Amino acid sequence: MVPALSADTGIAIVFAVVYAGMFLGGLPKLRLDRSGVALLGAIAVIPMLGESVPDIARQAIDLPTLVLLFAFMVLSAQMQLGGFYGAVLWRVSAWPLSPRALLAALIAVAALLAAVFSNDVVCLALTPLGLRLARVRGLPPLPMLVALACAANIGSAATLIGNPQNMLIGATLRLDFATYLHNALPAVGASLLLLWAWLARGLPAQAQKASVPVDVESPPVDRWQCAKGLIVALALMAVFLFTRWPHEVAALVGAGVLLLSRRLHSREVMAYVDWPLLLLFIGLFVVNHAFQQTGLPAQAVAWLQGQGWALTDLAVLAPLTVGLSNLVSNVPAVMLLLPHLDAAQGTLLALLSTLAGNLLLVGSIANLIVADLAAKQGVSMGWRDHLRLAAPVAVGSVVFALLLRP
Repeated sequence: MVPALSADTGIAIVFAVVYAGMFLGGLPKLRLDRSGVALLGAIAVIPMLGESVPDIARQAIDLPTLVLLFAFMVLSAQMQLGGFYGAVLWRVSAWPLSPRALLAALIAVAALLAAVFSNDVVCLALTPLGLRLARVRGLPPLPMLVALACAANIGSAATLIGNPQNMLIGATLRLDFATYLHNALPAVGASLLLLWAWLARGLPAQAQKASVPVDVESPPVDRWQCAKGLIVALALMAVFLFTRWPHEVAALVGAGVLLLSRRLHSREVMAYVDWPLLLLFIGLFVVNHAFQQTGLPAQAVAWLQGQGWALTDLAVLAPLTVGLSNLVSNVPAVMLLLPHLDAAQGTLLALLSTLAGNLLLVGSIANLIVADLAAKQGVSMGWRDHLRLAAPVAVGSVVFALLLRP
């Protein structure tokens, strides 16, 4: 007879399958994406834990991270419905800039917006306009697309609200918002300069079309909705920088203010909330918690330390973060590493996990969003194209993060 599997063995198998799904983007022959894999993994381990669902939820799920993520999704939805992202890019593109100066403006806009409103949302909003801009100005689309994706990723690394993994790190380790910003800015600034210098080489110094023709229609914009969102965003930045109020509570109040609207139906706003991403977090929280309960991660860390490879050592943490971020994506990678680190490594983990996402096309959801939207408009950005243009920037930005670390 085949012996029955122990609960720990079953959990370990589910964990391995879930992270294989993170690497593959789903499971073979099943119509599942990463969120579906994580959710099914959580469903599978719950009976094996032998605990009640409320107990598992209390122990496994980091509610402050989910609340913060949801609140900023609402804020980003407000700005997108108001037409803010497109209006900013189109206003900048109307300036009589050379192609290289226009590239610098695109990088700056994407990075600044991503630092506050999240890299994925910025790429979703700006990619169609960026392609339209490249066509109008007669510029090659690939450098503009890679610039947008890389700048959004790099810019999002500047704050603890720029991307989901930074929100998780900041909420779990209770990092100070202003201190993190101060420590991250040198590496982020140097990486953005490198991105511009690398991509500008392939653009002409001058072009026949110095600005967007005046007869090209600009995107629609609702000034009141944009102003309302900007006021809430600025208020939250002030709270994060100058007070010790809980970030998730302040953000949730801000989201509540935005939902009080006579023009935008709450259903419209909620349609822009990335529910699958929230489910991905919940599923991975539960699966990782179950795996921690087996004791296997602690044993693995103890074995590594016995070999002289402590996770807190820079020579171990850096390549492990970069490698895992490109194998299973940066959010799952951070969830794996975070329980074994403390606040001293928090800034470096946030920077490396985000900047490493520019190395491969699958390393960041923002990259995939840009590639997918470009394909719908007839522009192919394959993994080879992305690797050729983005990999040197990714490597250089990781080096900057290590050299300029606090």
